[in-house]
Amino acid sequence: MTFAPLQNDTFLRACLGQATDHTPVWLMRQAGRYLPEYCATRAKAGSFMGLATNVDYATEVTLQPLARYPLDAAILFSDILTVPDAMGLGLSFQQGEGPKFERTVRDEAAVAQLAVPDMDKLRYVFDAVASIRKALNGRVPLIGFSGSPWTLACYMVEGSGSSDYRHVKTLMYARPDLMHRLLAVNADSVAAYLNAQIDAGAQAVMLFDSWGGVLADGAFQHFSLAYTARVLAQLKRTGADGQVVPRIVFTKGGGLWLSEMRQLACDALGLDWTMDLARARQALADASDAHISIAESVDSKMAKATFYPETPVPTALQGNIDPHVLFAPPEAIRAEARRVLDRFGAPHRDPAARGVTHIFNLGHGISQFTPPEHVAHLVDEVHQHSRRLRAGA
Repeated sequence: MTFAPLQNDTFLRACLGQATDHTPVWLMRQAGRYLPEYCATRAKAGSFMGLATNVDYATEVTLQPLARYPLDAAILFSDILTVPDAMGLGLSFQQGEGPKFERTVRDEAAVAQLAVPDMDKLRYVFDAVASIRKALNGRVPLIGFSGSPWTLACYMVEGSGSSDYRHVKTLMYARPDLMHRLLAVNADSVAAYLNAQIDAGAQAVMLFDSWGGVLADGAFQHFSLAYTARVLAQLKRTGADGQVVPRIVFTKGGGLWLSEMRQLACDALGLDWTMDLARARQALADASDAHISIAESVDSKMAKATFYPETPVPTALQGNIDPHVLFAPPEAIRAEARRVLDRFGAPHRDPAARGVTHIFNLGHGISQFTPPEHVAHLVDEVHQHSRRLRAGA
């Protein structure tokens, strides 16, 4: 498959720790309900899954925010729960509600039935990746993604979103053996899924560990981080065009474990708004910061992770403005954007070196109630102020 040459590679270079002329910016859930054009397309599709499984609609909504804003990357329009849906759990969305599964995974029999799904059941996703990549025509890179093994497990066990994670944590503490089996299947499924996205044309891939932060210290390392590592160890390093495919890992509430996450075989770590970027930058830059490897700290053979020395450690940080800033007046939005950029500090400018870099993003997904015109102020200020930082460095 042949694609048009990339015209704006700022995001990819930042992911790989390379110097850039400005700080690239894209937004989690940038193609979504805050845009009236998205709502109109969803109405035509009839349902969320009707939208996500239709290649033309998925392509259309992925490109919608790029028509409004000079973003530096596009992200595939899909959902993090497509993998367990392909396992036969019956995913559905009701208007105004979150995702729900028809069947839950809460006992030994249900776990025993789980297997890595036939990737042909997810062909609509891979066809959408190829279609979007072609429609972008080299404008910006395309990011593919999946939910992390732990986050998928939360939905699979709870059956929907949860306020207390009672069912999934009960299974984890009462039957850790079953939880490890579930997570192993999830990890291998996610790896196969992301590799298929890479083959279809994704130029970067991201793991959303949306609910890793609900775990206790110790449990996070065993049941989330180790399986994220298991996914990363299986991912292809180069894409359909022979170029390196960066990997991004985002754990909401994961700043507490940044020192351990920096051992992951990924290129960029996403941060929510609770983490200070200056401290995070120092943590990545400090080569003497020694920690016991995840592989040595996990008892279960099933959960042991392999870290390959030829795979780079993270050198990019992604984030981390509070999405609710976008409800403030434009000048307040611009001031907060400058504050986030200033906390990271002046980026490195040596084109021959690899250093800690910054990708501007929200600390979590954009709210459906966000005024679209406010996003324009954010993107513009990030581009302007990040150029000023480089000029003054």
